[in-house]
Amino acid sequence: MPTRRALLSAAVAAPVLIRLAGQAAAGRDLKISHQFPGGSDEEGDFRDRLCRKFAAALRQRSGGALTGTVYPNSSLMKTNSQFAALRKGALDLSLFPLAYAGGQIPQLNIGLMPCVVSSYAQGTAWKTAPVGHKLTGFLAEKGIVIVSWVWQANGVVSRANPIIVPEDVKGLKMRGGSREMDILLLAAGAATLPLPSNEIYAAMQTRAVDAVVTSSTSMISFRLEETGKHLTTARDRTFLFTFEPLLMSKAIFDSLASGERDLIMAAGAELEPFGTAGSKADDDRVVEVFRKAGGQEREIDAGSFEKWQALARNSTWKDYAGKSSEAAELLKLSQEVLV
Repeated sequence: MPTRRALLSAAVAAPVLIRLAGQAAAGRDLKISHQFPGGSDEEGDFRDRLCRKFAAALRQRSGGALTGTVYPNSSLMKTNSQFAALRKGALDLSLFPLAYAGGQIPQLNIGLMPCVVSSYAQGTAWKTAPVGHKLTGFLAEKGIVIVSWVWQANGVVSRANPIIVPEDVKGLKMRGGSREMDILLLAAGAATLPLPSNEIYAAMQTRAVDAVVTSSTSMISFRLEETGKHLTTARDRTFLFTFEPLLMSKAIFDSLASGERDLIMAAGAELEPFGTAGSKADDDRVVEVFRKAGGQEREIDAGSFEKWQALARNSTWKDYAGKSSEAAELLKLSQEVLV
């Protein structure tokens, strides 16, 4: 039979347990979606790992009041549905190539604009430069918050021949990754096929395309060394960088307490060096992957880059700037970021 002391202790403890249970029930789990292969905190595609580290930071810093569940490989929803879902508040967060939403909002194609960003340092500088402020404000108007800025250099994998200068793509069927890159490839004489990166392996395997432009990380994660012999690396110089940030629904962001919003932005900012380091490491690692598979790698030198840039200026840049005053201003501001 319980003693009087035990009953008193239980009575004192009960409100504490009820309060803790209430706090746990009030916790909020944020859904984090992306299109890339899943892994763990320490192994796999660094973009998936960035999302997992972000979720872990939320849990740790909020004491469990905020948590995150990562849904890799478009397992929660299709890749091209994620941006619209963010805007509606139907999805909390997504690590998403911004230009994939360029069909809905043409101004966002600045995030995959050929020959605009030429180095990681230049991409990193966007965040605090006028172009970054303009892009942040523009996205906020569309219902999106940039939580973590991530840039990735892009190279080329080809079945047919090495791709170094624009003349090399003439007559090929190619995946560019954005409308603006497709315009550049068309200007160089290629045909194009729009595909998200998680569909490029099948397209190469079935010969629907002869070559693909994509990030080093995607080349590794989607095993493109199995589908193409020729690698144009992004280690030293490349004609394309992808802006692939961790984005959050502004409706969800605004619904949180100010301290929770601060926590989210701090965690996102602290993961940016991890993203840059992961992307750079994969620029080197993909070369070893292709060598091991018997592939050949080539580099783009300064003269080759100038040929791509001249073609971009007279094709895709002109087309993009003509879309709207916002697009023209974003392109102009991007040219002012010099590092």
